[in-house]
Amino acid sequence: MQPRVLKVLEFDKVKEQLKQHVASSLGREKVDKMVPSTNVDEVAFLQEQTDEAAKVLRLKGNVPLGGLTDIRASIKRASIGGGLNTIELLDIAGTIYAGRQMKKFIETMIEDDIELPILGDLVSNITPLFELEQKIKNCIDDHGVVMDGASDKLRTIRQQLRSSEARIREKLEHIIRSSSAQKTLSDAIITIRNDRYVIPVKQEYRGTYGGIVHDQSSSGATLFIEPQSVVELNNVLQEARVREKQEIDRILLELSNEVAVEADSLRQNVDTLGELDFLFTKASYSQRIKGTKPKINGNGYVLIKRGRHPLINPSEVVPNDIELGKEYTSIVITGPNTGGKTVTLKTIGLLTIMAQAGLQIPAQDGSEIAVFGSVYADIGDEQSIEQSLSTFSSHMVNIVDILRKVDENSLVLFDELGAGTDPQEGAALAISILDEVYGRGARVIATTHYPELKAYGYNREGVINASVEFDIETLSPTYKLLIGVPGRSNAFEISKRLGLSDHIIDVAKNHVSSETNTVENMIASLEKSKKEADEELSEAETIRKEAEKLHQSLQQQIIEFNEQRDKLFEKAEQKAAETIKKASIEADEIISELRKMKFEQHSIVKEHQLIDAKKRLENAVPELSKSNNKKVTEKTKQKLAPGDEVKVLSLDQKGHLVEKVGNKEWQVQIGIMKMKVKETDLEYVSRPKPIETRPLATVRGKDYHVSLELDLRGERFENALSRVEKYIDDALLAGYPRVSIIHGKGTGALRQGVQEYLKNHRSVKSTRFGEAGEGGTGVTVVELK
Repeated sequence: MQPRVLKVLEFDKVKEQLKQHVASSLGREKVDKMVPSTNVDEVAFLQEQTDEAAKVLRLKGNVPLGGLTDIRASIKRASIGGGLNTIELLDIAGTIYAGRQMKKFIETMIEDDIELPILGDLVSNITPLFELEQKIKNCIDDHGVVMDGASDKLRTIRQQLRSSEARIREKLEHIIRSSSAQKTLSDAIITIRNDRYVIPVKQEYRGTYGGIVHDQSSSGATLFIEPQSVVELNNVLQEARVREKQEIDRILLELSNEVAVEADSLRQNVDTLGELDFLFTKASYSQRIKGTKPKINGNGYVLIKRGRHPLINPSEVVPNDIELGKEYTSIVITGPNTGGKTVTLKTIGLLTIMAQAGLQIPAQDGSEIAVFGSVYADIGDEQSIEQSLSTFSSHMVNIVDILRKVDENSLVLFDELGAGTDPQEGAALAISILDEVYGRGARVIATTHYPELKAYGYNREGVINASVEFDIETLSPTYKLLIGVPGRSNAFEISKRLGLSDHIIDVAKNHVSSETNTVENMIASLEKSKKEADEELSEAETIRKEAEKLHQSLQQQIIEFNEQRDKLFEKAEQKAAETIKKASIEADEIISELRKMKFEQHSIVKEHQLIDAKKRLENAVPELSKSNNKKVTEKTKQKLAPGDEVKVLSLDQKGHLVEKVGNKEWQVQIGIMKMKVKETDLEYVSRPKPIETRPLATVRGKDYHVSLELDLRGERFENALSRVEKYIDDALLAGYPRVSIIHGKGTGALRQGVQEYLKNHRSVKSTRFGEAGEGGTGVTVVELK
């Protein structure tokens, strides 16, 4: 990719936004080096990397990259025998800790059955190095000070230091508290000069204490003197400090040697953590721009769904659909210079190079990006003062360079092609250049305000016109791209809106050829037709989604009904089995008693005993609830006909006959469900009376598509009851046997009010709170009559 093209398409600004999400200088360095790849397999892998990192952020919110530092220079110095200071060693310990935490974090997610193959391979390269981290932490505190416990020798030296300092302070405090101190000292304090303890003595009493003068005040009136009585003690203190420094240097050198031993592992850890920082930087940026992973191909096909320019304010950016590379390989965006065309051109180019750099793009799922070997762009005012070139000449220099290199694996973006010269010659040149690039097999998007190129889009196979919608009312572009509709001049309408006299506009229109007027009218008609088609498509899509939702709800109702029916059958079978078992046990007991009686009374069994046993056997026969067969037989003698109201005995539900589907079977409509039922399972109820044929208003529920649930959360009490009343009527008209009303838990006022209303409703059979999986006490399930 040419650096100039990346700059023109503002890829450097995207990289600046990326840097706001890095965790370390390692990630920032990788962002600086990031360039688009031209290899399809590599781009696909880069997208997979970013997508895995985005999955982690989506599931966990953030990643443990704290403590990560670029320690490569420290590792190198330690490797050649150099000593590291305490801060450098702490940075190394912090980076080891960051690597260990990151490794544990990713491996824990993998153990939880989250698929992260790429990140799993990356963290497998991290060596924990726990012992080295602990050695550093045990010797150096968080402020970069070597601790007493770093070695026994250092602990002894530090104890000597504290002892010497205490003795010196004790002697000096005795001096400054003496009776003569107020006369001889400028101030009764102990201070330090040249790392030695001193007291401030007035100039005229310099010989009072003897010792060594280390400093004097700016006025010369005070001398900072080390009294003779503490000189020897200060000497002892200095010797201890020298030994302390030597011991600290030895400890730091020993730790530096430990770092040198693990240099290779540390370098690998740093490289891996830098790569992880870079991946999660890309993933964080994707969250910021609401990016998605595009499909990647190598056949020059681009499909951007609701694509947005990432550098434009999200509240202002207008998403657009762009397709290129199948039915047409060239798009010519025509229309006046209103600013919208260049933004569209830059959006296509920038999203392409972002995807090739492994970044997710701000577009809807299902978008597809082609990997191009080269992206060429001639965009913006290229006037060169240094080379004394006009705007046209500068553009032509770029175009000539593009034409030397362009091939079938190129994406070419031309902004205002042919501008800056005579309109007729510019238009002719633009057509010739487009033909040449199209003939090379490249994908081309060009903007122009020349009307001649509108016809070019119609007359060339593989080329399509497009335009950016312009709002005459606000005199500004809407930035909405209209594929298939060429742009039209709005000069007359704009002039009229700005106050130009009508007669001047009418005279101007007479100067425009009839052919031009015809084309402009045709374009206006196309714009109107496309807008209407888009609105109808949107409306149809909304209806389709509602129908799908209703279909899913009905399917769920049927599944629930079947499950309930199966449970009832199973319960009935279980009850019957228990009854039979009980009867069998009782019969066995009676027989056993008879045998016992026969044995005990020598076959002499009295008549009343036999009668009693027989009666008990008859009582042991299980009694199962049965339908009144006689009544059913009488009622089913009534000849059934479609439309009759019947009762399905096995379900204890009423319905209507739809049609006869066999010799002994009918299709019955029960509420919203239709089912086949045997004639023997039907009980005739009534036949609808014939009604006069006259126009009647068809009353339907809410747009006929009535939802199976009503959400009242957030509603005021009075409005909620009004909505419940309307909803119950709609549900009854739709034939629903059961609906759900969501009122939430809250304070319980709305829930209680809804329950009271439903209890008194004439069409409500029963109510209950939802089960655990239905929303609990936040939902009331209503059975309708």
